[in-house]
Amino acid sequence: MVIFEVKSTTMKNIAFLTLLLMIIPLYSCKQNSGQETKAEVITEAAINSIVDTISKHNPNLDSPERLRTGVRQAAMQWKIEYGDSDVFKNFCIENYAETPEKRRALFDRLSVALEALWGGFNKISVELKKPMHLVGDTLAHIDYILGAYDPSSHLSEDFYDNKIAYLTILNFPFYTLEEKEKNAGQWTRLDWAYARMGDIFIPKASAAVLQLVADAEMKGESYIADYNIMMGHLVNNEGKKMFPADMKLLSHWNLRDELKSNYAPGAENFEKQKMIYRVMLDIVEQTIPLEVINNPEYDWNPYTNIIYKDGKETKANPEGTRRYEMLLEQFRAQQAVDKYATAYPNALLRAFDQSMQIKQEDIENMFIEYISSPKVKKIAGMIKERLGRPLEPFDIWYDGFKTRSAINEDELTQKTQRLYPNAEAYDKAIPSMLVKLGFPQEKAAFLGDAIVVEPARGSGHAWGAMSRDDYARLRTRLSAKGMDYKGFNIAVHEMGHNVEQTISMRDVDFYIMNGVPNTAFTEANAFVFQKRDLQLLGYGKTNEAQAKMNELDIFWGAYEIMGVALVDINVWKWMYAHPECTAEQLKDAVIAAAKDVWNKYYEPVLGGKDSPILAIYSHMINSPLYLANYPLGHIIEYQLEQFYKGKNLAKEIMRIYSLGNLAPQEWMVQAVGERISTKAMLRE
Repeated sequence: MVIFEVKSTTMKNIAFLTLLLMIIPLYSCKQNSGQETKAEVITEAAINSIVDTISKHNPNLDSPERLRTGVRQAAMQWKIEYGDSDVFKNFCIENYAETPEKRRALFDRLSVALEALWGGFNKISVELKKPMHLVGDTLAHIDYILGAYDPSSHLSEDFYDNKIAYLTILNFPFYTLEEKEKNAGQWTRLDWAYARMGDIFIPKASAAVLQLVADAEMKGESYIADYNIMMGHLVNNEGKKMFPADMKLLSHWNLRDELKSNYAPGAENFEKQKMIYRVMLDIVEQTIPLEVINNPEYDWNPYTNIIYKDGKETKANPEGTRRYEMLLEQFRAQQAVDKYATAYPNALLRAFDQSMQIKQEDIENMFIEYISSPKVKKIAGMIKERLGRPLEPFDIWYDGFKTRSAINEDELTQKTQRLYPNAEAYDKAIPSMLVKLGFPQEKAAFLGDAIVVEPARGSGHAWGAMSRDDYARLRTRLSAKGMDYKGFNIAVHEMGHNVEQTISMRDVDFYIMNGVPNTAFTEANAFVFQKRDLQLLGYGKTNEAQAKMNELDIFWGAYEIMGVALVDINVWKWMYAHPECTAEQLKDAVIAAAKDVWNKYYEPVLGGKDSPILAIYSHMINSPLYLANYPLGHIIEYQLEQFYKGKNLAKEIMRIYSLGNLAPQEWMVQAVGERISTKAMLRE
């Protein structure tokens, strides 16, 4: 899936990204416990003999080096149970596409088959997960079991057994990220498509292990999806209730967004923010009473941590370690994958080097350079002046640079509830909203037809199609009164994902090139859409002064989420350094990691020594090592926004997102003419 900050999200639930996350380096020695190493099956002499034989029979080979690479890589994964060197040799001779015409024909046939398979499995997953993802009946145990089932878990194994995987590897060898970037300037679109075909059949964990990962992810997702705080039942030290009686907010997304909304004028807004901040701390520290989670039967004073039932104080039971038990289960599942991944032997390497295609160290250095910039304190000074008070830790979510912060949110909600009383109303409005952004009528209708809007059980997400005949799905949260402003803002974010998903699926020249280099690139488009939500509500286009405020908003938002991502990375480093840790030890480690990052980069700006607030993000629990995509998305968004100035926004979005799944730096160069960097943001 593609997932989003706002909880966005083409999340991991999208089959193709799930497949990429499952990929494990080509150069691992074993695919599973029954696979022998290359040395035990196909010798170097045998490889040379095969290459010589094929070359001799085909003196006009267009690329002898590619032949050798394909044979070698296929040999590295060949199982002894399939036969000896002679059997492998015959297989290579019979299945090598020795001419460009034969290779293209093979590529086309494989592309058709993969679209049918991946698209079909994605449709099955959508149906099985509907009870988990969409508003409906109370969830039954069978819903959790079916929702965790991965129908594609045996596909790769089957393709090895029927030799399709080896045929593909032989003719479309794998290229490392370094090789892709080295060749980027010379490769044609077809060369890139062949390279992406070579990414598919890389050794991965067994189906049983992959199902273990899916189970852990679904368990974390279910835990977060039902983690609601009944805001109308919060009381302050005077016993006063400050939020609407029916307000129910999901952690952390809705809590954060409610805190942001209270930067608009309001006598009690500052106290509301302090109360929300205290709630967040109780969630991180697990001192929150179990009784108040998703339960309207109790009133709760988060300052004293006292709960009341029917007006009388009653015993509270802290949540304890449940949040960190979910995280630990995710870690245990990744540990099970590690043994199969000798080149990328841990989840950190798989998340960055492999999936994001950017080094973890490069990401960390980029983020630290940014949040250490002297410009952070300058902007913090602006915020302090605008607020007229000393800064608080929760001002990391300062929202006053957004144009809408000066507009009463009740007014905005009244408008959104009138316009979008249900998911169907938003669905029908998509084409007209896209026209407001500059899309031609015909293209807006095309994109609107390709997107289906559904009411989400949780905070919402975007789920892309995996075939050109399927729909992108926009899941959004609605109340009984309709879509409030916060829900609309998130829905616009998800719509940005859906537009990217549709363009990068249906407008890309080769199916195998569908998508974007990593999820940060779809996050960037979601952010571009989200910041134009008021324009979509008819408040006009952003003027020059507003544009400057938007740039400050992007800068401050990136400052916030980069720290969160660093905490996420440091927590996973700690878990790998302490692989036998308990949930209690993990809780202490997460809080310590959050405090460390805070004290280094945020306390000098916002105060609040030892605040663990950076650990509040739900992604840490249900989307392992996903958070770095958000700040990277902000960086990419900023570069895109600078490029869009003075140009037709919709036209450029259609061009750029039809580039498809190039390597990240090459994508950026072709999109805007420069590599990914924070330099532009810091310079501006």
